[in-house]
Amino acid sequence: MASHPSSAPSASETTPRIDSELSALKDAVAVALEYAKQLGTTAAEVAISKQQGLSVSTREKEVETVEFNKDGALGITIYRDGRKGNSSTSDLSPEAIREAVRAADGIAKYTSEDPFSGLADPALMAQDIRDLQLYHPQDIDAEELAKLAIRAEAASLSVDSRIRNSDGATANAHTAAKVYGNSHGFLNGYCSSRYSLSCVVIGEESDGNMQRDYDYTVARKYQDLLAPEFVGQQAANKTLSRLDARKIATAKMPVLFAPEIATGLMGHLIGAISGSSIYRKSSFLLDALNTQIFPDWFSIEEQPHLSGALASANYDSEGVATQDRRIIDRGNLETYLLTSYSARKLGMTNTGHAGGIYNWTLSHTNQTFDDLVKAMNTGLIVTEVMGQGVNGVTGDYSRGAAGFYVENGEVMYPVEEITIAGNLKDMFKGIQGIGKDRDLRSSIRTGGILLSEMKIAGN
Repeated sequence: MASHPSSAPSASETTPRIDSELSALKDAVAVALEYAKQLGTTAAEVAISKQQGLSVSTREKEVETVEFNKDGALGITIYRDGRKGNSSTSDLSPEAIREAVRAADGIAKYTSEDPFSGLADPALMAQDIRDLQLYHPQDIDAEELAKLAIRAEAASLSVDSRIRNSDGATANAHTAAKVYGNSHGFLNGYCSSRYSLSCVVIGEESDGNMQRDYDYTVARKYQDLLAPEFVGQQAANKTLSRLDARKIATAKMPVLFAPEIATGLMGHLIGAISGSSIYRKSSFLLDALNTQIFPDWFSIEEQPHLSGALASANYDSEGVATQDRRIIDRGNLETYLLTSYSARKLGMTNTGHAGGIYNWTLSHTNQTFDDLVKAMNTGLIVTEVMGQGVNGVTGDYSRGAAGFYVENGEVMYPVEEITIAGNLKDMFKGIQGIGKDRDLRSSIRTGGILLSEMKIAGN
């Protein structure tokens, strides 16, 4: 990933806003839990989230839309003798909260018994709550966000005469407060912030062939955003590189997934090892626990407590403490991703994955992306995938794609209107290399991923 340009935007710190509501949100959760207890329920859990944000979109260096949002809701789940009921309310007055609790309890009385439902084990509740540096409020108004978007657009349009138009730029500033509590006595809340800037541009050759591409930056801290000029120039350069794209002949060849596409490839692993897929027997990795599914040098570390990272958390959406763990160890699948429900269904231990994963970092082969291109020799770089042609039960993978044809370790020309196909089991085992220049803009932190072979359907 590119280094942080020195001309990144700056803004002065301001009085925190969303965190001023955190105490009231905790009180609302406490009211709901206390009333659930008074009703004689077996157990209860309450979650509340409140978000506020500002989003400005520009097109052709003019402001197109300005959106401000502020919303939130309280959700309560009641457990009564093996039965479960849910209710929610956006009105946080005590009476409205009590009405929501009564509604959830009423539903619970009529649902079917499920011996696997219920709160997570009280021994698993998070005790050590750290400051993970997730909240960095900034005093940002619509005018400042508009300037960022316009600067990105202007930079993109100045790169080359073949960049004929902008498809818009968007700058966002959002903060959120979340509180969770349950009848084990767990009650905690935290705030978070997220800022982003994206730019999309359109390029056109003299023959009328047109392409578009984009770039973006995202961070917890406003000051950590990449400079808008950098984002705009990257969007333009990526678009220019796609002009004069062509098909290639149908063949089998190595495929190198660009980092932002490689995260999606690993996303299929998440679905396959999620507890719900396992107990429903709808996963191509159904019996793969403690077996080798990747090369023996490949590992995935989960690190929930990285300071300021985009997918850090002290606990999951059931209050279960998150912990560092190795998902893949030297190619072997070490764990499924389990919630309290799926763990009980499978007779296994809850892993604290209600709500998702936390900062997966993939091992690498000490190669940059350019090194991987050279190592591939002749093959295909994939920079875009389209369609939903992935079967989670069988692992069959077939998606439309675009990218670049490589010959003798050199990029020859852009490619479009092709299909790449394989089976995820074979694709995982066939990983030849992973870049050390990781993309940190998602919950999966990886460089490019080189696969030994895939089927390419072209001309």
